[in-house]
Amino acid sequence: MKKRILGNSGLEVSALGMGCMGLSFAYGPAMDKQEGIKLIREAFEQGITFFDTAEAYGIANEELVGEALAPFRKEVIIATKFGFKNGEAMQGQDSRPERIRAVAEESLRRMKTDVIDLFYQHRVDANVPIEDVAGAVKDLIQEGKVKHFGMSEAGVESIRKAHAVQPVAALQSEYSIWWREPEKEVLSTLEELGIGFVPFSPLGRGFLTGKINADTKFDSSDFRNTLPRFSEENRKANQALIDLLSLIAKEKNATNAQIALGWLLAQKSWIVPIPGTTKSQRLRENIGGADINLTAADIKAIDEAFAKTEIKGDRYPTRLMDTVGK
Repeated sequence: MKKRILGNSGLEVSALGMGCMGLSFAYGPAMDKQEGIKLIREAFEQGITFFDTAEAYGIANEELVGEALAPFRKEVIIATKFGFKNGEAMQGQDSRPERIRAVAEESLRRMKTDVIDLFYQHRVDANVPIEDVAGAVKDLIQEGKVKHFGMSEAGVESIRKAHAVQPVAALQSEYSIWWREPEKEVLSTLEELGIGFVPFSPLGRGFLTGKINADTKFDSSDFRNTLPRFSEENRKANQALIDLLSLIAKEKNATNAQIALGWLLAQKSWIVPIPGTTKSQRLRENIGGADINLTAADIKAIDEAFAKTEIKGDRYPTRLMDTVGK
């Protein structure tokens, strides 16, 4: 797989990374640990060198990622995150410097590694000056426990303030064909400052694959049951978007997922999406997205088609807006 460098950081990763959250968190029952290890190692064998986890995904997730990647630790980049009280997103933010240090130590222990390659603030904490957060990570970098500082779902002002204290290597935020918020001002700021961009949910939490429709039933523990955009009514309304994507995919002899990933990769050379999956077949399909070459004309046609399509439903319920994003 081709490699990309995240902004001016010098951090080189595979053009596609692997989001590991869904292996044990949020999308229904956790995978069997050995099956999860097998899938992560298959991803590495297929050329993926960039793996994403977080304290908030549960102790088991970091342990799984660490064990799976141990045989080739020096050949991969592992990203993890801090920023929630007791590691629980529903409890709100906690990016106090002492908490950041404690999370780093625990993550190193759980993953059985001596360094965190990329340490993200999971969400901006309104109660802790971002300069203090950046300073805490800077200390960890100077001590050799962390290599690079990242932020997630941060706004332009926070990014600038943090970057002035400790260069931000990458911003991780939701970005896909059906969620374009970063285009308003974030992408231009990242380009100006030389910061890489790591889109999460690049396949719209599965919806852009075309494998989900109004009749789909999610497991009772799947958090998509709580998302307005995934209500039965909104899934039905948003099907028009999938129909458009399917037409484009057919013309390119590709799948919906591959077109969605190819579209992201074509936006900027410093964008590295991190799709997640629990299936070997989907992993291989996603990796095929790195070989999709969309021309400027293709991008224009896709954007014009989707501009005419109104997306129904917020991405998070109102009660979670302040905790996990808009």
